[in-house]
Amino acid sequence: MKEKILVVDDEKDILELIDYNLSKNGYRVKTATTGEEALELIKENDYDLIILDLMLPGIDGFDITKIIKADKQKSNIPIVMVTAKADEADKVAGLEIGADHYVTKPFSPRELLAIVKATLRRRPLKEEEEKPVIERGNLKIHTGRHEVTLNGRKIDLTHLEFRILLTLAKKPGWVMTRYQIVDATRGEGVSVTDRSIDVHIVSLRKKLGHENDFIETVRGVGYKFKEFT
Repeated sequence: MKEKILVVDDEKDILELIDYNLSKNGYRVKTATTGEEALELIKENDYDLIILDLMLPGIDGFDITKIIKADKQKSNIPIVMVTAKADEADKVAGLEIGADHYVTKPFSPRELLAIVKATLRRRPLKEEEEKPVIERGNLKIHTGRHEVTLNGRKIDLTHLEFRILLTLAKKPGWVMTRYQIVDATRGEGVSVTDRSIDVHIVSLRKKLGHENDFIETVRGVGYKFKEFT
């Protein structure tokens, strides 16, 4: 059975268009037209992905995203924001609070379907997050021992470099802003700011040597870990 998707948009035509195309491709779809209705559905049900309009009556998409990401039981649900707001500042703001992708209206159903498939494919599995060893190509991250090996050779990383690498490697292909990386490493007994992330990334790449393309820069947004097919 295909994944369950919640679509939230106050424009009936767009809601029906998305619903039709997702259902046609086998996804189980539930719809909502307000932020309040969406939050009730999210509270009562489990969804594999949420397609969320930003400009909603009442509680808007930004606030809904913040509420979801603050809920430990729901925070891992991927969110694809769909909006008429095309400013780069809005896109960055959406990604910084936890959205996984940002689609600007008007869009083609084919484009949205491709994004949905890619986002669902990139979801980190709970079983994987709990694994003592995460493998990405020839890179192995031993979470319990705080040890990293590349082609069997141990890579000497600082505590913070290890945390940054682990944070990115858990979600290959996902773009993470500097603020998201800071949030993920906070509380680990280290001091880190969004401005210092770039410095630590440079150091990580040097230590990974000629295979430093594991960590990719997304201009104007942040970083992502290479996705292996």
